[in-house]
Amino acid sequence: MRMVDIITKKRDGLELAEEEIRWFVNAYSNGDVPDYQASAFAMAVYFQGMTQDEAAALTYAMAESGDQLDLSEIEGIKVDKHSTGGVGDKTTLILGPIVAALDIPVAKMSGRGLGHTGGTIDKLESFQGFQTEIEQDEFIRLVNENKLAVAGQSGNLTPADKKLYALRDVTATVNSIPLIASSVMSKKIAAGADAIVLDVKTGSGAFMAELEEAKDLARAMVEIGNSLNRKTMAVISNMDQPLGRFVGNALEVKEAIETLQGNGPQDLHELSLTLASHMAVLGGKASDEKEGRALVEKVMQDNAALEKMKQFVQSQGGDPAAVDHPSLLSTAEQQTDVLAADSGYIAAIHAAQIGKAAMMLGAGRATKDDIIDHAVGIELKAKIGDYVEKGEPLAVLHANQKDTKHIEEMILQAYSTSKEKVEKPELIFAAI
Repeated sequence: MRMVDIITKKRDGLELAEEEIRWFVNAYSNGDVPDYQASAFAMAVYFQGMTQDEAAALTYAMAESGDQLDLSEIEGIKVDKHSTGGVGDKTTLILGPIVAALDIPVAKMSGRGLGHTGGTIDKLESFQGFQTEIEQDEFIRLVNENKLAVAGQSGNLTPADKKLYALRDVTATVNSIPLIASSVMSKKIAAGADAIVLDVKTGSGAFMAELEEAKDLARAMVEIGNSLNRKTMAVISNMDQPLGRFVGNALEVKEAIETLQGNGPQDLHELSLTLASHMAVLGGKASDEKEGRALVEKVMQDNAALEKMKQFVQSQGGDPAAVDHPSLLSTAEQQTDVLAADSGYIAAIHAAQIGKAAMMLGAGRATKDDIIDHAVGIELKAKIGDYVEKGEPLAVLHANQKDTKHIEEMILQAYSTSKEKVEKPELIFAAI
């Protein structure tokens, strides 16, 4: 085969055969196809799109390009959840224990945060001693024993995707739905799950700012998953403001614990229940979402999910006492109120701006080598639809640095107020 023929075919809007896509992925991974030809291919896909069969072939080829987890020794239907990223999104910390308490195995590979979205691994490492570098045999043993384990992603998971994504990043071809969908799903397929629940975010803090784009991406990923024999569904959720009240690693862990206790904020509670209900259905424990929700509510009310979280934390070397006593988690040296400049209803919160402010406090990474400060972050005192008086706190900075004036200003700029009453925004737009 010749790369120029594959580029020409896709440029002209023709459908590529599975063999052609597999050849491209292998040849590009091996260095036999240069970056300039791979760039031309990505641009052709950007303009011409891909059929469902093409996207599935690209996904599977990228999954096969590196390590793949064999989870066949784990009993039951392995259900995974993936979020397309957001600010204050700590649902994995809540869903894992809930679903495991339903006797559904959750074998999760997670990454670290980069930019304004936080990483599950970073949050879990807020528990002193928590280990995420686990050998595969130990990972499988933990899931069989506890129904839940979370490990850091293998460095050789989907290397073809990593190489192609880096190229897309510098060739203005990131924002292509088939390329995004195959990138996300290749990692999920390689991670070995039988069923996948996707939380596709839309809004100011999401990769897909527009609802229709988010729906298109969700459909593309669901179609890819189902065509590769993984039971897959997606929920479209709102990221026009941070999820919950806290942004920052230890702060989000505390909020996740509160939610498992039944005391979490309404939006985080509702989204967690919805996602967990769908995971219960795909895991074979419920016939529909309503039955799944009843099961989820039960394991939260009888503290089975909270006990599962303690078991999970202890099994991976963390201090389970912090689940009962969140004050044991690291705390920032100072708290600074960010005060409202005007009275009115909160009309908008730019979620990505809040995420960047938290990153500047040290809660996130600007580069992959940055060191996380688990204690710092932002507490949101007012969210969309709330009324605030001038001089009342909009947010509280939890900081370990003395000068936070520039960060306070960022947060003030992220908030918009209105004299007219503002309705609280819809949280979940659709299920696909």
